[in-house]
Amino acid sequence: MRSFLTMLGIIIGVASVIILVSLVNGQMSYMTESFTSMGTNQITVNVTNLSSRSVSVDQMYEFYEDHRDLFIQMTPNVSVSTTVKNGNESMTSTRISGVSEEYLDLKDQTLESGRFIQYSDIVSRQKVCVIGYYVAWELYGGVDKAIDETIKIGGNTYRIIGVAAREDEEELESGGSDDFVYLPYSCAVKLTRNANISSYTFATADLSKTSEAKDAIDGFLMEVFKDDDLYTITAMSELLDSLNSMIAMMSMLLGGIAGISLLVAGVGVMNIMLVSVTERTREIGIRKALGAKKSNIMQQFVIEAAVTSSIGGVIGIVVGCVATTVIGSAMGLNASPTPTAVLVSFSVSVGIGLLFGYMPASRAAKLNPIDALRSE
Repeated sequence: MRSFLTMLGIIIGVASVIILVSLVNGQMSYMTESFTSMGTNQITVNVTNLSSRSVSVDQMYEFYEDHRDLFIQMTPNVSVSTTVKNGNESMTSTRISGVSEEYLDLKDQTLESGRFIQYSDIVSRQKVCVIGYYVAWELYGGVDKAIDETIKIGGNTYRIIGVAAREDEEELESGGSDDFVYLPYSCAVKLTRNANISSYTFATADLSKTSEAKDAIDGFLMEVFKDDDLYTITAMSELLDSLNSMIAMMSMLLGGIAGISLLVAGVGVMNIMLVSVTERTREIGIRKALGAKKSNIMQQFVIEAAVTSSIGGVIGIVVGCVATTVIGSAMGLNASPTPTAVLVSFSVSVGIGLLFGYMPASRAAKLNPIDALRSE
């Protein structure tokens, strides 16, 4: 029982390190996947157009065509805040966006039915749209039923030419990832009654050229605006790198906090070993009288401390692995014990046994045989 209580601190410490580090890594993987689905090769540009200095959509397309070695896709983005209606039914939380013909590929989306917006629709300002899976079911009762039907957006009637494939496999909900409408950006500009478009999204040809692409956009916009406060350029890959470094630091911090319990467990090992030396003083005296050297006594107690810590470490690994899987499932994370966390925590537990077992062992080895034999 005393040995088990000694090991308990080691078990809790090792399990805590494994659980915390693995859960943080699981969260990091989830966030990385979320960012990847948003497009790590994308660069978002937001501009503030003034009456004296502004950039038109034609200028942006001209820049895009001049740098096709850096970019593979580009789309203007126009957000429209209005209501979507079909008959007496209306939806107020639907995202309405004006986009180009390249938007679907840029966002790595697919169509469930129909076709996407074409260049001819944008040039001629055709009142057509592509709706999300949720909108099709909510307003029309199905994907096929929605095709070629009309929908009212901000009081204007648009014809539905396509329905996007479902993105959220778990739930269809208002304001979710399947609740949207895509219009030709030329029509969306007319709805917003704003001649200038202030947001653009570029897709780089190669992630390694992200910095070069950002510099090219920056040089072009600086030439137009003469003031870097009038535009912002955001690369998703750089945001992902920053996020990963922050989460890695958090993982180390939480692992260190959990590691404190291992330190406390080490003090417990030392205390129990000191008690063990006191109880076995007479035994140590007999062994020394029969010729045992200091190294033999040292070895006896150091091995005992190391074995106690090692067994505690093994049990802690088992507990940590099981708890990580259970807690990860409960939190909806794909969390699995990381080899690094297991190896480090087990190594620390063994190291603690050796370190904190040394002082009691040294004390036992230095006992005078005569004094030890007289001990009761």
